[in-house]
Amino acid sequence: MPADSPLERLRNVLGGTARALANEAEVELAFTAEAPAQSGKSIKVPMPSRTLPPEQVAEARGFADGFALRMRLHDTGLHNKSAPREPVARAVFDAVETARIEALGSRGYAGIAENLAHSLEMKLRSDPISRARNKDEVPLSTAIALMVRERLTGREAPATAALGMALVRDWIEEKAGGDLDALSLAIDDQAAFATLTSKLLHDLELTEGDMLPDDSDEGGGDDEGTDDREDAGDEQGESEAQSGEGDVEARGEQRDGEDSDQQGEEQQSDAMDDGEGQEGDQGEDGILPVRPNRPWSDLPPQFEYKPFTRQYDEEIAATELCDPEELDRLRSYLDQQLVHLQGVVTKLANRLQRRLMAQQNRSWDFDQEEGILDAARLARVVVNPMLSLSYKVERDTEFKDTIVTILIDNSGSMRGRPISIAAISADILARTLERVGVKTEILGFTTRAWKGGQSREKWLADGRPPQPGRLNDIRHILYKQADEPWRRAKKSLGLMMREGLLKENIDGEALLWAHGRLIARPEDRKILMVISDGAPVDDSTLSVNSGSYLERHLRQVIGWIEARSPVELVAIGIGHDVTRYYQRAVTIMDVEQLAGTMIEQLASLFDSDD
Repeated sequence: MPADSPLERLRNVLGGTARALANEAEVELAFTAEAPAQSGKSIKVPMPSRTLPPEQVAEARGFADGFALRMRLHDTGLHNKSAPREPVARAVFDAVETARIEALGSRGYAGIAENLAHSLEMKLRSDPISRARNKDEVPLSTAIALMVRERLTGREAPATAALGMALVRDWIEEKAGGDLDALSLAIDDQAAFATLTSKLLHDLELTEGDMLPDDSDEGGGDDEGTDDREDAGDEQGESEAQSGEGDVEARGEQRDGEDSDQQGEEQQSDAMDDGEGQEGDQGEDGILPVRPNRPWSDLPPQFEYKPFTRQYDEEIAATELCDPEELDRLRSYLDQQLVHLQGVVTKLANRLQRRLMAQQNRSWDFDQEEGILDAARLARVVVNPMLSLSYKVERDTEFKDTIVTILIDNSGSMRGRPISIAAISADILARTLERVGVKTEILGFTTRAWKGGQSREKWLADGRPPQPGRLNDIRHILYKQADEPWRRAKKSLGLMMREGLLKENIDGEALLWAHGRLIARPEDRKILMVISDGAPVDDSTLSVNSGSYLERHLRQVIGWIEARSPVELVAIGIGHDVTRYYQRAVTIMDVEQLAGTMIEQLASLFDSDD
């Protein structure tokens, strides 16, 4: 933008303020049409329109102030050391720490307090708490953080969240009112504040056992992906159990400890901006939605799911979404990100290959007239030379013709290392399974636009009929078809690195799509592996239906597949507990465990007796 433009002048002012608040001269601030984010000393805030509407300027100021205060007032290592392992508890822990930082940083500064308040109102517009109709639909991380904010600043929660807060306030006060009161006494001491927060989580029954920080707690890692927490924390920062860059920042739970690899990843991604130009892909529409993680609620038998229109949906090959030259660049970029990981994953893949081959060739036919000499029966020939030599022939054990479909969540919260590692893991699995004759299909799911696209426009043009159902244009992507050799599909996986591709996620329909493709295959055994980082989210759909509309449909689809379909379903959750949805599932907290977890899950399926 021109150096003397109003936007550039605003950026300079925000950058100078951020450097002063952070007490860090090297802070760099930029505008973005994607999710607000902080990586190291780089801050990205929502870009206002050229006319600089006061509401959009206040939003940008709020994000800039929040990120700068976190740089100054927050110790990432201490936070990760004290953080609980349970995903919901971790989300609350992160949100409460954000409330502490903003309350402490705005003390005595009315302007900062107003900026942060405006930013909070913008975040709550896409938070499930604003749509909650019952207690189970209220995200505890949001509700508790708002109550902590009330205690620390004296400010009431924004009106947007009032109804949702009313559903859980009495329960929280009864369980942990005293803990909330005590937090205000430790606002200046992060370590003491973390200890009190751990007690609050324990009293709310969000954690098991004694949750006070304990350096000796090294062997309690029953949850997968929680080992080496401190090392992982430096890389992962303050995300809500790794829900992906942008998802956390858009509601104030900042991952400020992102490593330099992630920063380079963002910079290269910016350089490769595809400029898809889809509707809803500009400005504040790029702010990622919250990923709700609500407890189980029974599905009413009369629940019915429907799309408002399928006219704008698409099922498309990855090669049709960008030109060959760009695919080459994206694939090269993907390979560069995970050079250090590829050796480890290849070793795991070789282990899987040996296990599969051992199942395919591990029995013999004896007393054959030709083949391999049976040394175990030579003794009888020595005793009686009139007997003929005995041979044996290796017999292939019956190994069902198998196909594996890997369905990858391509939502915005997967941006960064989660989507990179998901892509490379799927790539190596496809190569490994191809060696042993197991066909593999790799699919992705997202939406064509943020917040509705053409489907929403049609709904508006039709007079906004009530309860329209799914209200966005879904995009289902074919990265590798089952009969396609790995060498042909290799470049297509690089598409996941394309800036602007990852948007919102409607999991239930994606599962049905992948399942339908599997059922149509001739193989005897069919396996569907889902990789996701949370519950389905689409702002457009959830704003005009119940807050649990997409999640209820997902549960309905999973229940039907697990109970009645011949397809074997397994899921891997990145940073979110997907065991609440799937019978056979595992949750990982460190995305670098994804490759090993995928391979182990597949190996266990092949090892199981059918």
